[in-house]
Amino acid sequence: MVSARTVLVVTSVEDVTANLVIAVLNERGAQVVRADPADIGPNLVFSARIGDGHPNWAGRLRTPSRDIALEDVQAVYYRRPSPWHFKELGQQARDFAGTEARHGLGGLLANLPNCRYVNHPVDVTRADFKPAQLQVAARLGLAVPATLITNDAQAARQFATQQSVVYKAFRGVPADPNGDVGAIWTQRVNSDDLNESISVTAHLFQEEVPKTSDARVTVIGRRMFASRITTPDSALDWRSGDWDALVHAPVAVPEPIRAALYAYLDHFGLVFGCF
Repeated sequence: MVSARTVLVVTSVEDVTANLVIAVLNERGAQVVRADPADIGPNLVFSARIGDGHPNWAGRLRTPSRDIALEDVQAVYYRRPSPWHFKELGQQARDFAGTEARHGLGGLLANLPNCRYVNHPVDVTRADFKPAQLQVAARLGLAVPATLITNDAQAARQFATQQSVVYKAFRGVPADPNGDVGAIWTQRVNSDDLNESISVTAHLFQEEVPKTSDARVTVIGRRMFASRITTPDSALDWRSGDWDALVHAPVAVPEPIRAALYAYLDHFGLVFGCF
C-alpha cells in the first residue's frame, strides 16, 4: 500500500523522459505511481464513489505494483498515455469501450480533488493543435515563417514556387500491427513533388528557415532552460540522425522571447512546455 502525498505519473511504458523524472522524485522521497490508462483491465483496476455527503471523488486505483487511494494523489505528471486499444474486441465494441474508458477513467484522472497537474489533460488537448500553436505564437510576437495547411495540391504547388519549403507531419506515425513505430522527419519539398495525393488528408508546408543550429527551450513554471543543438552533418531535422553525435550547449534566451513563451503557456493554462 502507498501512503498519502502520492505523485501519479500518467504515461506509456515507453516514455523514457518520464523515467528520468520518476528517478528524481524517488530521490526526493515522493511516493510515485506510474499508470497508463490504456492498460485498463486486469492490469489497471479502479473504483471511485461520490455523493451521500461526499463532495469529491474517492476510491482506489490498482496496478500490478501499486494500490493507491485516489484522494491521496496530490500531483499528476501527465505525459504521453497510450491510445485506447482494446485489441481483443471487434471494431464497434472497441470504439464503445474506448469512449467509455475515456469519459470514465479519463474523466476521473482529470478531476482529482486538491491536485496539481503538470499539465492538466484538458489544457494539453487545447494546446495540442498546430494551427492554434502557430496562431498564438504569431499573436504574441514570435516570428512565424510562412505556413500553409492544405489538402489542395494546386495551393501547395503554388506555395512551393514562392520560397524554399519543408514538409512537417502534424503528429508521429502510429504503430503498425506489429507494434513498430516509424517517423516522418522534416523534409524539403519542391513543387514537382506535390501531386493530387495531397487531397487525401491535411498537410503542413512551411517556409524553410536557414539555420546554423536549433534551440530547444524548456519552460517549467517561471524557470527557463535553453540548449543549442548542433548536428555534425548540418541535418535539416536534428532528430533524424545519431543523437550521440549531437552537440549541446547552453544558450541565452532573449528577453522578448522569454516574455512571449511565458505568455504562450499562460494562454493555454500550462505550467510546463518545450519549444
